[in-house]
Amino acid sequence: MSGPDRLFLSPPHMSGEEEELVADAFRSNWIAPLGPHVDAFEEEFARHVGAAEAVALSSGTAALHLALQLVGVGPGDDVLVSDFTFVASVNPIRYVGAVPTLIDAEPTSWNLDPDLVAEELADRARAGRLPAAVVVVHLYGQTADMERLLDVCRSFEVPLAEDAAEALGATWQGRSPGTLGKAGIFSFNGNKIITTSGGGMLVTGDRKLAQHARKLATQARDPAPYYQHSELGYNYRLSNLLAAVGRGQLRSLEDRVARRREIFERYRSALSALPGLSVQSEAPWGVHSRWLTTLLVDEERFGAGRDGICAAMEVENIEARPVWKPMHRQPLYRDCRVVGGTVSDALFRDGLCLPSASAMTEGDVGRVVDVLSALCSAT
Repeated sequence: MSGPDRLFLSPPHMSGEEEELVADAFRSNWIAPLGPHVDAFEEEFARHVGAAEAVALSSGTAALHLALQLVGVGPGDDVLVSDFTFVASVNPIRYVGAVPTLIDAEPTSWNLDPDLVAEELADRARAGRLPAAVVVVHLYGQTADMERLLDVCRSFEVPLAEDAAEALGATWQGRSPGTLGKAGIFSFNGNKIITTSGGGMLVTGDRKLAQHARKLATQARDPAPYYQHSELGYNYRLSNLLAAVGRGQLRSLEDRVARRREIFERYRSALSALPGLSVQSEAPWGVHSRWLTTLLVDEERFGAGRDGICAAMEVENIEARPVWKPMHRQPLYRDCRVVGGTVSDALFRDGLCLPSASAMTEGDVGRVVDVLSALCSAT
């Protein structure tokens, strides 16, 4: 007899509209990259997040790669970036030949610490070696403290790029993350709140920057009647088929966010009686999309640690994972300068991600809660 279906952390959730839009792409024979669905997806996405321009690309990583180039980062430059993040937020810095400096998180939002950024920029200004950019990552569906980050970056005239791959549907003072700095990026990977199976979006308020992004993403072809190229380009554009999927997904974004917030509240309520578990709070400056429900585990009070919980979940065919391992703990980036690091280390030591799919049922959430309740030494 087979056991219960596997509960994944954040699988795709189709609305039904995607199939008709993809069928339209087939009927029109727009199968090759680009096409009317790409144009429509860009227009609809830009309108949805409140950006002047949106450029549909093959991945969020591709979008960040282009964003860094477009704000002026090049070989030998320094870039300040979140230490507590996924590696895809940092790798593009290396793609352009620049050097990352890893900045610790702050405990309210788990995102880039504005005080440390301010101190680092002041020190570098005195030394006459300001970084070429700052990259802030909005993690798990919560925005960073953007008021302070924007202020300090403006005061030192350092461009700010936003990695909002995990934060579509969140808000900062009523505005979408990704639209606040010089350029922002989103991901539509299969585990994101909406997906195109693979894809991403670059957004900006700068029309010339967006036009340059489109050129670079299509092998940087010059406007000539023959194939001519005067700068290095990439094959980074999203296909018309995948854009059709994205259009259908975008129409359900508010519902997806609302459901994930409901799932979070169900977890918060059920776990409040268990000592040693604390769910991630919502920062006072905006709305958390709850892309993932994350919590911190006090092993002594709860009776089991993060790894023990993950193992127990696996026995019940439930996926649970640690939060991101800080970049300064990664072999790839262990030689980089790190500013702080204690907050990121503590988050990684105790942090856990629970299944948060918008298609989860109350029974699915109950399965996760039952495992945690059985592990708790106080029950």
